[in-house]
Amino acid sequence: MSEESSHLPGRVPRSPKDVRPDLDDVDRRILLALHADARISNSALAEAVGIAASTCHGRVRRLQEIGVIRGFYTDIDPAAVGLSLQAMISVSLQSNARGKIRNFIAHIRTRPQVMDVYFLAGGDDFILHVAARDTEDLRAFVVENLNADADVAGTQTSLIFEHLRGASPL
Repeated sequence: MSEESSHLPGRVPRSPKDVRPDLDDVDRRILLALHADARISNSALAEAVGIAASTCHGRVRRLQEIGVIRGFYTDIDPAAVGLSLQAMISVSLQSNARGKIRNFIAHIRTRPQVMDVYFLAGGDDFILHVAARDTEDLRAFVVENLNADADVAGTQTSLIFEHLRGASPL
């Protein structure tokens, strides 16, 4: 491959140390289709991408084996199951609690209100995406699970008005 052809429009040149798997345009079309509808049948996916069903099945399996596809998930609307209030909670740990980060993650992930945990670099250590029945339920979660934890230095809660799914990262 020539120097010029490795710099295609819309593609970032890869570092020689980049160990990510190579994905071709067919792989990317498969990923885009699955991002839009993870329940699409293999035959419909193959047709949408323009390849044989057996080839499509093999490609999806390969994308799973190499860790590009981490899983297939059901997107549950929290409001539909009685959890109409969502929030993002920034959490900072005490400076002497840095050795307990894994313990904090393991514990907080077991709480039923926690939808996602983001471990961060920067001013805050974590952002928690939580769902609660109402403001009282949210307050109880923060007080009982965060403020009561001696390793937590502080929290800041931001209410979510609306959650919109973004475009595929491809």
